[in-house]
Order: sequence, then structure tokens, then C-alpha cells
Amino acid sequence: MKTINIKSGIMRIIFIFSVCLTFILITSDTSQACPYCNKTFYDELLNDRGNTLGGKELLASIMNQEGTAGSPSITGSGQNLQNTTQSTGGTPIVRPDNTNIPQDFIDIIKRDESLQIPATGYVPQDVTPDKKVSIELAEGESYIGRGVMFKGFTTSGSIPGPTIIVEEGDIVEFTVVNKGTIPHGASIHAAYTQTSKYLGKIGSGETKSMVFRATVPGVYMYHCAPGGHAIPMHIIFGQYGMMVVKPKKQYKMEEVMKKKPDVEIFLVQHELYSSGKDAIESKPIYVLFNGKIFRYVDEPIKAKPGDFVRIYFLNAGPNLVSTLHIVGIIWDYVYWQGNPNVAMPGGQSVIAGPSDSWVIDFRMPPDEGAYTLLTHAVGSTDRGAIGLLVCDKNAQTPVTIKSDGPVYSKQEMQEIKSKIIRTISPFEPGSPDVDPPAVYGKETKEVTVKIMGNSFFPKVLHIAPGTSVKWVNEDVFSFMEGEFSGIHNAVSYEGPENFFSPLLSHAESFTQKFETDGTYKYMCAPHPYMKGVIVVGESEDVASASSFGWIKWLSIISFILILSMLVVLNSIRRKYRLKTA
Repeated sequence: MKTINIKSGIMRIIFIFSVCLTFILITSDTSQACPYCNKTFYDELLNDRGNTLGGKELLASIMNQEGTAGSPSITGSGQNLQNTTQSTGGTPIVRPDNTNIPQDFIDIIKRDESLQIPATGYVPQDVTPDKKVSIELAEGESYIGRGVMFKGFTTSGSIPGPTIIVEEGDIVEFTVVNKGTIPHGASIHAAYTQTSKYLGKIGSGETKSMVFRATVPGVYMYHCAPGGHAIPMHIIFGQYGMMVVKPKKQYKMEEVMKKKPDVEIFLVQHELYSSGKDAIESKPIYVLFNGKIFRYVDEPIKAKPGDFVRIYFLNAGPNLVSTLHIVGIIWDYVYWQGNPNVAMPGGQSVIAGPSDSWVIDFRMPPDEGAYTLLTHAVGSTDRGAIGLLVCDKNAQTPVTIKSDGPVYSKQEMQEIKSKIIRTISPFEPGSPDVDPPAVYGKETKEVTVKIMGNSFFPKVLHIAPGTSVKWVNEDVFSFMEGEFSGIHNAVSYEGPENFFSPLLSHAESFTQKFETDGTYKYMCAPHPYMKGVIVVGESEDVASASSFGWIKWLSIISFILILSMLVVLNSIRRKYRLKTA
């Protein structure tokens, strides 16, 4: 493991520069943080880092990806790691700003049109769309119920984002507006064509669009995809939603019933995490249907006896498998990925891994009551993934339930915030009950903070003066799409003294010794939303709260019990004396 320690002298000069740079990154357009760090890290690769095993492998990875369509060069590095065009018969590949189609590509399009399967979704970017859809991506808060606020990333102000519905064959213009302070992007699973070169790495305040034809009907996921390591991270942080391409062909159940559904339910199952470590280890704190804990227990979905019900189901994940089931219902037909050509009769559940989807058709029995909707991977039901489908003759149908997460007005959100009892966040400290400080006494000389899943763990430390803290980068992702993904550092922005680390690649570490009492707040410069806290206090106090904390509390409880017993005995003794007198 490569260990880097700060020493005085010239490092103090570097430190002042680093603090100034960090301040600029925080107070200006933070979308520029990653490009700067990319350049810095690449320059290091060309020098000292290039002699390490990891450095040689990264340089080889860069060379192997050179010229890959959609993989931009390292911003500001001064090195052209990718040709701006790639030859195909002497003609450039189509780019976002160039809709000319090479002769070879025209032949491919003609070939696809003659096949007995749907064509790909490619269309020139200057064609007129049949439908226009737009989403806004930003960092933000989402109230998920039961007094809990989730601080993460949102799509159009909610988690999940808006339900997008188009028809098979539609030419769709998909627009993404970055209302946040860091780069965002979009991956559209319904698009059978290139998306990242059009919608990847959208800078703060920027808007980008792409055009495609929705050629394959089904239920699809869309999600944030800035590029590289950020793709899974932004999904973990909450940026995703459902897109449905409705088919020209009828689903089998519509042929049987000779009608459209009376009740349409667009249902997204998804997970939220309180740390990057938990996300990597697949340990969600909550599992939700459509953005709220027990949403459809609090607001049951209603249908009449005999109603034809359809569920468009998507497991957005990002980690757990779902087995959707309704107690008292056997499916009439299910359609894998929502494709009407893949119809299967009967069944008690559908199994869906992350990004898997189904269309599910069934009838409400002529028997009123509550039918429980849940994932039969029942650990998730305890965390929020359960609801009620109530059969009631007075239900108002037809009805449509969208998969959009709850959205609140500013006034409603202010009222909610005043009553919040818990805040969770994957990348910064949440409520103390979720992110309690890891407390160490004076007998502990060194504490390790692991950097994983774009999060520090533990996020909050309480240590005695003289304790050293070692940060170890456990993120493994290396280089893709012009980004050195998974490189991190630790830079203080508030506290009695300043500290900073170099950029750390996988398994590299940095150690800092803390001598002065106080609270130190720090962040990762390439990912300024990643934050941690170190509290340095009296070593006796810290030791008491850690090694001997349970003895302290046991003593207090024992004292209270003994005191209570003495009071009771004294009361009995006094009553006995009064009686005998």
C-alpha cells in the first residue's frame, strides 16, 4: 500500500495553494472539479505514478480506449487521447454536431428495415420529433415519509423521477436540464442507439438533447449517467425513473377482455442507502414503492370487483432482487420486460433484478377486501416495500397511478423540515442515529477512514489529541469515458487547523495526525458533495465514551435502581413504624 504523509516546509506552501484551489472549486462552478483533478492525476501518471503497477495499468487502459467513440479526451491535459473522428471508408463517424450518415451506415439502415425484427432506434439528430420529453437533474432533498428526509440527487424534484410514456414508433426528443452544481447526464434504456455522447457529462446549468425512435415496446428504466464511476453513484443517490413504450400490438389480456385496463399502476421498487459502504454491500436502510415508505399502505390503491388491472413494474434497484406478489391474486398474463410478444399465462409472482421489468395483467375477484401487494423477498417489505390493493365496489375507476415520487410545494417542504426526526444521506453525515460518531480513546493511536462508494466511512470520528487518521481509498474503478473515476482526496474546509491529501487512487492512503482540540470538517475536492467530520477532544472524555461507555451507563443504571430500592424500603419501614406505634 502506498502511504503519503504531510511534512512541514514546502508542503505548507502546497497546502495554501490547495486550500485556495478548493475554495475556487466550491464557490464557482463545481462541475470543473473533476476535469482539474483529471488533469492533475494524469500529469502524475506521466511522472512518478507511471512507475507503479497501478499507474502502468491505468496508462495502458487510456491507450486501449483511445479513439473510442463517445469517450472524450482528458480535459485540460494537453494530451489528445482520442481522435476526434474515426475512419470508416474515409468518412467520419456521425457526431452530436454532425448528422451526415456515411455510406456504410446507410447500408446498415436499409438492411435493418428489411429484417423481421424492429430496427434500432437511430435517427439523424435533425429530424422532427413526434414527442418531446424533458427532465431536470439536481442535488436535493426528498421526503420519504415516517419523518425521514433523504438528501441525495433528484429527477425533476423527486425520487423516482416523472413517468414518461410514449408510443411504439414515436420519434422522441429527450432533453436533460442540469439544475445542479455538478455534472449529470442520462442513460435511456428505451433508446436502442448511442446516448452517452449526446447526454453524458452535462455541466452545471447546461441543457442537452438527443433524438431517437422508440422501436421496441416495453417498460424501461432511465437514470443519470454522467460517465465513468459517476453512473452507479448517481443511481445509488436516487436519480432514476420509468419510461414506458406502449405497443402497437395489443397485449393478450386486452384481446381476451376486449377492453383496456380499468386500473393502470406504474410501480417502481427502489432502494435508498445511508452510506456508500452500505450501497456497495447491498444493505439498504429503506426499500420503497414509488418514493415513499409504505406509500400504498397509507394511500391504498382501489379497484372494483371484476376490474381489469395492469401493473407496469420496474425494479430500479440498484442492488436487490424483487419477487412481486399480490396476496390472493394469480396473474392472468405477464409479459417479460413489458413486451407483448413475450406473454406468459398464470403465475404467483415475477422475479426482477435491478433494471428488470414486467407488465402484469389480472382481474379483481368478486370478493371485497384488502389484497396485499409486496415483494416476497420479505426483508424488503419490513423496510417499506409493501402496499394495499383494496377491492371496493364504490371505487372510482378507471384510474391511473403514476410512478412519480411525491413532490411538495415550498411551503409544504418547510413544514415537513420543521418536523423531521431523521435525515439520511449516502455521501455526507446524516442524523446522529444513522451516522453516529465512531469514538476512540487515547489508547488508540491510529484510526482508519475508508473511502468507498463516493463516501467516507465512518463519516464522523471522535478522537483524542495525538491520534492519527489514515484515509484509504477502497474505490476500485479506474478510467473510462475520459474520467479517472474513483480518485479521491481529503481536504479540510473548516476547523482549528488545515490539512489536505494528494489525490488517492485505489488502495493508496494518506495519514494526518491531529493534535489540536476542535471540530474539523473536510470534503473530497473531485466530489465536493462527499463530506466528513472529525471531532478532537480530551482523551479522557473520549476514552470514557468509547472503551468504558457501557460501564459508565451500567453504573448510572445500577445507581438509579439501588436508589429506587432504598426509597421503596424506607417508605415501607416508615409505614411499619407508624402501624406499630
